Amino acid sequence: MRVLVVEDEAPLAEAVARGLRREGMAVDVAFTGDEGHEKATVTRYDVVVLDRDLPGMSGDELCREIVTSGELTRVLMLTASGSVSDRVEGLSLGADDYLAKPFAFPELVARVRALGRRATPATPPVLVADDVELDPAKRSVHRAGRPVELTRKEFGVLEVLLSAKGAVVSSEELLERVWDENADPFTTTVRVTVMTLRKKLGEPGIIETVVGSGYRVPGAGTAAGSASLDR
Repeated sequence: MRVLVVEDEAPLAEAVARGLRREGMAVDVAFTGDEGHEKATVTRYDVVVLDRDLPGMSGDELCREIVTSGELTRVLMLTASGSVSDRVEGLSLGADDYLAKPFAFPELVARVRALGRRATPATPPVLVADDVELDPAKRSVHRAGRPVELTRKEFGVLEVLLSAKGAVVSSEELLERVWDENADPFTTTVRVTVMTLRKKLGEPGIIETVVGSGYRVPGAGTAAGSASLDR
């Protein structure tokens, strides 16, 4: 899940970003409404955690811009006021959810995850390819019934590949969906992560390299057998 946190209180913004990253999300941060608008324009986020009171472009205006863009991005609006009138006004701007400060972090995580599910096409409760099963809710992976321990990035790559249902996913898309803006697009990060993921999943391999295009998992979402792979 790709998340943008737009919050002018730097310590709060960084704390939220760190916490969401620990939950396996790719998180970018903006400290002004203008910076948030620029980032939301060039990157498709699943969820934007948006402070209502921002310098430059206001949170209200940025919310309107995101809603009218036609993207599936969901907006969780933050505010120092938790009055009913403020909540109603925030939701009337097109925000999908509303959370008053101060808030409990577990509640923020739960709300972001719920909005993230609405920002992407529905996927099966458990993603399957051959004898590999990935449970997004439990953050678990099993092969032939045995647990496979993956890092957050390896899990994210596998989840994106399985969710693609056999379609090819480019390295650029994997970098955008699983990492954040701090990732260097000119490194071998994706290739190395796919390599370690393959090793942990073991044989027979399920991740196919499509030369010049990216990666795919044939038969993802079904119990189809594995294909002959290019390694």
